[in-house]
Amino acid sequence: QVQLVESGGGLVQAGDSLRLSCAASGRTFSRTNMGWFRQAPGKEREFVAAIGWSSGSTYYADSVKGRFTNSRDSAKNTMFLQMNSLKPEDTAVYYCAADASLGLMRIAGTYKYWGQGTQVTVSS
Repeated sequence: QVQLVESGGGLVQAGDSLRLSCAASGRTFSRTNMGWFRQAPGKEREFVAAIGWSSGSTYYADSVKGRFTNSRDSAKNTMFLQMNSLKPEDTAVYYCAADASLGLMRIAGTYKYWGQGTQVTVSS
């Protein structure tokens, strides 16, 4: 059974940093594209970042480009999201997702597996 477990969320002030982790188990994601999405109250789930697992190529939403960095540790089957210069509008539940086709990684509906999410709250 595939499991994705996010961790690292919390309450921080604007300008602070957080590092989210997504640990994958039950399958080796050596050739699986993975992504991060977020959902704020009353809003739709939106794309944040994605990484091509075999190539390491990364993709970002314009709203986080230059502030967030997506990376992975293949040996540990873990993906990370380093979030710097956090803003109140970054407040949301952050989800990691796995197994989407290359070229469709910005679309939530194309992912097969999802984690339960971790709350990130940024106060002003």
